[in-house]
Amino acid sequence: MKPAFSHLLLTAGLALGATTAHAALPDTAILYKNPQCGCCDGYARHLERLGIDVTVVDDQPLGEIKQDAGVPYGQGSCHTVEMGDYVIEGHVPMAAVEALFAQRPDTDGIGLAGMPSGTPGMPGPQNAPYEVYQFRDQQASPFMTL
Repeated sequence: MKPAFSHLLLTAGLALGATTAHAALPDTAILYKNPQCGCCDGYARHLERLGIDVTVVDDQPLGEIKQDAGVPYGQGSCHTVEMGDYVIEGHVPMAAVEALFAQRPDTDGIGLAGMPSGTPGMPGPQNAPYEVYQFRDQQASPFMTL
């Protein structure tokens, strides 16, 4: 096989793989946040750049939203996203969100506690591994480390 042709096939395969991963994501999401939180708006813009239509709701009690969603106590962040059949808690990197929708585990959702530097919507470099958890009935367990 000629090198240029094999490079073309590799490039096409990588592009198809990226399209497939994004295709697994839902077309819409609802992001619940505090009205003054700009990093949450950054996360919404990040989702929108991926082609997801995001509705931002900033007039609901976040504690109740998180409790109803099953987010484990002490594992919350500044926003909660409803996306398809899952909840995404906080600034979860897209690699984990894409893995969630590709694997479709029996869980309520995934989350990343706090507001770690370098995640979508948060400025700065990544300072430590991102420990993404999954949760069901307010009980957390590891999902993936990025």
